[in-house]
Amino acid sequence: MTHTRFAFVKANWHSEIVEKALEGFLELIPREEVDIFDVPGAFELPLATRDLAATGRYAAVIAAALVIDGGIYRHDFVAAAVVDGLMRASLDTDIPILSVSLTPHHFHETEHHRAVFTAHFLEKGREAAHAAMMIVKTRQRIAA
Repeated sequence: MTHTRFAFVKANWHSEIVEKALEGFLELIPREEVDIFDVPGAFELPLATRDLAATGRYAAVIAAALVIDGGIYRHDFVAAAVVDGLMRASLDTDIPILSVSLTPHHFHETEHHRAVFTAHFLEKGREAAHAAMMIVKTRQRIAA
């Protein structure tokens, strides 16, 4: 496996926060090795990541979204569908799909929560970069 490209897919809901995951990722992975894609929301991530992984152009695909509990039961369905779909897409395509899809139960549109989750997404982006580099190396060792 000689791929050195990564795809980073981000949901546009709460984009000012989700964008921070990409910033954290790009602190460790050179921008020229990353193709960036946007989707409307978290629910669209599994399909987009599967399609990108199926191209064979990427060593890993990273999916980022913030699925908040808006006080209705839908949050649980969306969160489960996204995480399950990302795993299925990874297994179906044989390409690692890494999730920076966070699903907090207590998020409020306050300055404090926005600041907390902005910092959290920045760190999660860095963690995704470390995980992407590690899984690529591990898969290269397995293939050797």
